Amino acid sequence: MAKAPKFETITITDQSEYPYETVRNDKNGVRIYTLKNGLKVYLAKNDDAPRIQTYIPVRTGSNNDPSDNTGLAHYLEHMMFKGTSKLGSADWEKEKPLLDQIAQLYEEHKAEVDPEKKKLIYKKIDEISQEASKYAIANEYDKAISSLGATGTNAHTWLDETVYKNNIPSNELEKWLQIEKERFSELTLRLFHTELESVYEEFNRAQDNDARLVHYELMDALFPKHPNGQQTTLGKGEHLKNPSMVAIHQYFDTFYVPNNYALILVGDLDFDKTIKLVDQYFGKLPYKKLPEKLTISEEPMTKIVERTVKSPTAPRLQMAWRSSSYGSREERIANLVANILCNSGESGLIDLNINQKQKALRAVAYNSPFKTYGNFSLVVVPKNDQSLEEAKELLLEQIDLVKKGAFPDWLIPAIVTDFKIQRMKDFETANGLATALYNNYIAGQSWEEELNEIDEYEKITKEEVVKFANDFFKDNYVVVRKEKGTNDKLVRVENPGITPVKINREDQSQFLKQILAEKTADLQPVFIDYSKEIEIDSVLKKKVSFVKNKYNDLAQVYFIFPFGSDHDKELGLATQVLQYLGTGQLSAEELKQEFFKLGITNDFKTGPDQLTISLAGLEENMAKGVELLRNWMHDAKPDQKVYMKYVDTILESREVAKKDKQQIMNALSNYAKFGKDSRMTDVVSEERLKTIKSEEMTQKIQDLLKMDYQIFFYGKDFEGFKDMVKTFILPETVKTPERKIYPEPETSGNVYFTNYDMVQTEMAKTGKASNVDLNDFGKINVFNEYFGRGLSSIVFQEIRESKSLAYSAYVSYAANPELNHPDYVTTYIGTQANKLSEAVNAMDDLMADFPQIPAQFEHAKNAVLKQIASSRITRTNIFFNQLNLKKLGVEHDIRKEMYTEIQKLTLADLTHFYAQRIKPLTYNTAIIGKRENLDQNAMKQMGKVHEMTLEDIFGY
Repeated sequence: MAKAPKFETITITDQSEYPYETVRNDKNGVRIYTLKNGLKVYLAKNDDAPRIQTYIPVRTGSNNDPSDNTGLAHYLEHMMFKGTSKLGSADWEKEKPLLDQIAQLYEEHKAEVDPEKKKLIYKKIDEISQEASKYAIANEYDKAISSLGATGTNAHTWLDETVYKNNIPSNELEKWLQIEKERFSELTLRLFHTELESVYEEFNRAQDNDARLVHYELMDALFPKHPNGQQTTLGKGEHLKNPSMVAIHQYFDTFYVPNNYALILVGDLDFDKTIKLVDQYFGKLPYKKLPEKLTISEEPMTKIVERTVKSPTAPRLQMAWRSSSYGSREERIANLVANILCNSGESGLIDLNINQKQKALRAVAYNSPFKTYGNFSLVVVPKNDQSLEEAKELLLEQIDLVKKGAFPDWLIPAIVTDFKIQRMKDFETANGLATALYNNYIAGQSWEEELNEIDEYEKITKEEVVKFANDFFKDNYVVVRKEKGTNDKLVRVENPGITPVKINREDQSQFLKQILAEKTADLQPVFIDYSKEIEIDSVLKKKVSFVKNKYNDLAQVYFIFPFGSDHDKELGLATQVLQYLGTGQLSAEELKQEFFKLGITNDFKTGPDQLTISLAGLEENMAKGVELLRNWMHDAKPDQKVYMKYVDTILESREVAKKDKQQIMNALSNYAKFGKDSRMTDVVSEERLKTIKSEEMTQKIQDLLKMDYQIFFYGKDFEGFKDMVKTFILPETVKTPERKIYPEPETSGNVYFTNYDMVQTEMAKTGKASNVDLNDFGKINVFNEYFGRGLSSIVFQEIRESKSLAYSAYVSYAANPELNHPDYVTTYIGTQANKLSEAVNAMDDLMADFPQIPAQFEHAKNAVLKQIASSRITRTNIFFNQLNLKKLGVEHDIRKEMYTEIQKLTLADLTHFYAQRIKPLTYNTAIIGKRENLDQNAMKQMGKVHEMTLEDIFGY
């Protein structure tokens, strides 16, 4: 692979006299403008689709929270979706005095120490909030942005960043700029206390998140003085209970200034026109000097700091060293060391010496740099017969190997090649490049530095890495032991008593009316002709399809078998066992190393009706990759000892799954949907696992080479590929096994409950609908947009915005991907146990009579039309979209019929669809939560309650 070119920043002035920076030899053609008010604007072209990926990264996060108002940056992020004096208000002159009163009451509430007096103040806040809500138009920002056909509308907050996200049709750029300029020009804290309840819910959900539990403890110990460890993004419970609207306004006025954020736009854009529009809308926002950043330095760590946390999940251990901030040479070396231990080719020291040899259930290493300092972590999940201390010693043994330089000389160059490949993958998509640009802005680095990073990695020698390891890895780390038990550090933020507000669903501000009235040139949808985009040939009687890669020097090869676990439930087991087996010539470890040297990854995916074996990486090495794969599959060497060790790993992993809340909820929901006889519960039994011979597994792999499959190649040289793939193909002599048909029973009003020690409660209702019908796809899309999913949907507005009954709530209609099989409707609520009954009733009320809101229906309909018109099917999706369509009995682009259907769709049509297809459904319900926190009578009202054991729902 060629060395990275030298990159150099140059300054150019465009035709409209706007100066910009660009980097010589940058194939991405990124332009970086700086407006007079300090606003940075990053522009780059990507012509995949007539859409633009947008990010607005603000250089502030939880590290800038006032010490007595932690969680403020995150809460402000929530409030940025509430609109302004112009956007989201039905009558600002009447609303503003009420919001001012509420702000003053919150200051009194914060200062008051008497609990009873605080309650009285909060009651007054609640009363005035009811009055203020009469003038608030809920979710108007979301309605405005969705009216453009935007997707991916979201935001996140972290230590030193708050990032706002949208993907928009390119013809709606000016409207997007109008909306975002309005949003960033002022802050209006409307519907404050109902959103506060949502933040409480998010805080409480985090209490059930095992990763957060460990992370908080780790960061607190790693950074005893710095906000990295002392101020979590969600904040402290006591601060959430005592918020300050005044402090939030001060924070916004201080940090949300144009010289402290950037606009990132990557997609189908015209540079000159775009920068003019950005300047027109954002250029007038005033520059404001930022406060001096207080430097907080940590004392060097000189000892091992030990912490212990407990939760119901399986034990694990994490150890971490305080590392360097991003952009430093030390950070790059630390990142190399992390990859020497654990990398995408699974050929690092931890990969081979722990995971490959199955000495623990799982172990990983990573380096996470921050703006100040960083976190170099090792994580291990021990086996059942292994103590946390023994697992820790396994990790330290790998560190010692790095210190001794006991890793192959080729590994660092291979890692750097992997970095290059990953960069190629990232930069070829609009989102990948835009993400790199916003990260670059937050880090305070130049784009030249980012592009030259590969060159900097290539300069790092093995000697430097070894010296770094010996200087860095000492007895100066934090170790957190996550033990199984009761979490004694739970902090629940209780509902302070919020009266649901009435949502103004049909009102529109003058600002929104203007946005909707402004006409933009319509984008015309482009429907794909698969016969023109996919080249088809035959090689030794195997069908071979080809789509040309127009973007870079990477290639992908797929061997697609028309059978899966429904045909042979041990097929997935065989492909998993293969990962631990070598051949007569190469050990399993050497095979992984050879793939990694080539810059090629392999993947085996076993679905119910399809097995896919794939290779991805450098096209120049693909022939060697195919040969390596063929030899591995054909000559895999059985090893009963390795197999039995893997059986132990499977059985222990099953026990881990039965302790994990999310996996339990997934299994419980599957049981509610399919009953006891399902794919998920039809597992290979422990008895069968222990009697299988390793030879049976390798024979299944060898047989695959002699079975029915087709080949798909995504790359540049189709003729060369057809010639080199011949060595892989053997005569077809093994028949495809019969497919097992699993029942799809009616959902009949049962409630399935599993007890789990958690703060929140999760409930999912599933209803079996009629068989999939392609004629309904347009209606389904509009239904989900209008009613069930997204920030501007009716369910979100009512359950979260109006009543503050759940942090997460949705209704989703899912069309079956296979002909002659049923669709399913799912409703989901994640909330506090004491609010579940009320939340369920609110959801049932919404589902009882389909809401009739013509304006919102038109928003949803037009949003879906714009999404279809501006989307394009590209790259490997061209082939796989058609492959999936064949399961529905068609081979053409069905979006054309969907588009026509939606154009004609009326609210009456959608209401009729709801009445015929959704309203009559009977649902089964899955509930997970702590038994003593749940209202048993409320559960019984939902249907006949069955308390399920873990063995019932997992099948083992």
